[in-house]
Amino acid sequence: MRQVLVLMLTICATTSFGQTSLESKDAKPIHQLRIYEVPRENKQAFHDRFRDHAQRIMKKYGFKIIAMWESEFDKKLEFIYLLEWKDEATMKSSWSNFMSDKEWKDIKAETAKVHGNFVNNIEERTLVLTDYSPLKILTIDK
Repeated sequence: MRQVLVLMLTICATTSFGQTSLESKDAKPIHQLRIYEVPRENKQAFHDRFRDHAQRIMKKYGFKIIAMWESEFDKKLEFIYLLEWKDEATMKSSWSNFMSDKEWKDIKAETAKVHGNFVNNIEERTLVLTDYSPLKILTIDK
């Protein structure tokens, strides 16, 4: 798991996502790393649901997805994505709103009836930039 995190952060630090400097030294975004273990038999259904529904609904609640990856780790298929948030309160509020969204609940129930389990396990990390991090912000839009 640590290898995946180091690799992803290296990619983000060396790849241009329209980096800008902070408008204020006090403004420090936080990032959230989400790692889903996806059952192989539901790989395509998972991607379809995330691409066609989750991403769209998340946007409604202010989610800023920086990048998404697929990984093989410990003989497990993983879907990994990195989010950027204004602050921790925004992150918590947005997740609460997303998880209680009626459309999202209905989509999850409907797709689970057809495909069963979409996620075996979820790991989550909240990443707080250090004062000496060369990477201050990943997205150009605020």
